[in-house]
Amino acid sequence: MSVRVVVGGAVFDRGRLLAARRSAPPELAGRWELPGGKAEPGETAPQALVRELREELGVEVEPLEPLAGEWLLKPGYVLRVWTARLRSGEPRPLQDHDELRWLTPDRVDEVDWLDQDRPAVAQAVRLLRAAEHTPPRAR
Repeated sequence: MSVRVVVGGAVFDRGRLLAARRSAPPELAGRWELPGGKAEPGETAPQALVRELREELGVEVEPLEPLAGEWLLKPGYVLRVWTARLRSGEPRPLQDHDELRWLTPDRVDEVDWLDQDRPAVAQAVRLLRAAEHTPPRAR
């Protein structure tokens, strides 16, 4: 059986992580996730992430690096998460979500994350905290 990849985006902007509240399906509605969606056949995970966030949130992102691991969503579907930088646009919930929030590392626990997203969110928070303590590069 082939496995379909669902790509999620740990989208960073100014030391914050983007969280999206699901509006559908009913069993997921009201819970929070890293935005993204299913990769189409022949599409790489970074290509899928760019397309999905354009469709769902109306933004352009730059995929950076994959997070370690993958998480089973349901039989035949796995979640793989990439870090991404917001390049342009202001995220707004166009599809599948009814609210968005930018969360600083100390506030990520204020929302009810989907269980499968929790390990990726924890990794993303570690990256954000590490970046807070990294001196800026010389220009």
